[in-house]
Amino acid sequence: MLGFVRALRAAGVDASAERMYAFLRAVSLLRPGVRADVYAAGRATLCGGPDDLERYERVFTAYFGRTGGSAALPAVRTPPPPRPRLGARDSVSGGRDPGERDPLGPPTAALASSTEVLRHRDVAALDAAERAQLHRLLAAFALRGEARRAARRRPARRGEVDPRRTVRELLRRGGEPARLRRHARVERPRRVVLLVDVSGSMAPYADALLRFAHAAARGGRTEVFTIGTRLTRVTRELSRRDPDLAMAAVAAAVPDWRGGTRLGELLREFLNRWGQRGMARGAVVVLLSDGWERGDPALLGAQMRRLHTLAHRVIWSNPRKAQPGYAPTAAGMAAALPSVDEFVAGHSLEALERLAAVVRGARTGAVPGAGAER
Repeated sequence: MLGFVRALRAAGVDASAERMYAFLRAVSLLRPGVRADVYAAGRATLCGGPDDLERYERVFTAYFGRTGGSAALPAVRTPPPPRPRLGARDSVSGGRDPGERDPLGPPTAALASSTEVLRHRDVAALDAAERAQLHRLLAAFALRGEARRAARRRPARRGEVDPRRTVRELLRRGGEPARLRRHARVERPRRVVLLVDVSGSMAPYADALLRFAHAAARGGRTEVFTIGTRLTRVTRELSRRDPDLAMAAVAAAVPDWRGGTRLGELLREFLNRWGQRGMARGAVVVLLSDGWERGDPALLGAQMRRLHTLAHRVIWSNPRKAQPGYAPTAAGMAAALPSVDEFVAGHSLEALERLAAVVRGARTGAVPGAGAER
């Protein structure tokens, strides 16, 4: 149940601690092993508005195998059967009475536990069925940049006095005393730029990372590029709603799948063509790469310093970081790390959830040798 709430938060649902406790209490009063009861309890307690309903449907479908909306509860409730045990059924049905029937469908706890195990698995080690489940979970993701205070203001109950609205209110009242009108700065998410490495060394992770980028691009204010031997902008291809159609469009648009890596040259091309003109200014720039560089590492270090001065934050997600004994000793990674604000892993669903939290503004601690925060 807690893993399901974490998946909802990753999808953008504001499932606070109070709502989570209400959800757990509601499930305890119903039947925790029945999918329809869990669906109804979560929909009533975890969704805070109309925008959350669609996200809730997507996450529930991905997490528990099928949507709970299709399993409508009957109008007249019969006395509920004994509450099922919250555990996966044994392969041998010993201890069951001869007349006892199997529960309808797999227990919710068994499905949830398999999803929780999948969250920690390395993407490169998944089989076909696990990859399909991972794709459903990634489709429910949401990625928003760290909030920033915009120049525009909106009416608010607290904040600075709005002189224009206050004067207009006084004029309407003929000069009689009136309540002061106030306004506050509008908060908007920062632009997010994703640079996804599709070279040969990143082949086991490229598909999952691009599906993560597809979920991020759906929210708007997100630009996506692939890097390898060429720089390709794939934001338009990832704007398709269906993930499989989006992946097919990206496959047709990217000419350098599983090639070499020229990070320094391609980062310079990005900055000259898009970043310097405004795409990277004040944005959260995320590089998803293992840091292998065939070109000059000094060029990559220089371009990373240039990027660091333009962007609000530079985040590097490396799938190899989670391997035991890993150290950023590759020439490209070592040259780039001093200009990185956050250095995180990217090998599993849990790591991608953590990456999404870092993009939203969470801090994991300063990177050794990294530049100062802006």
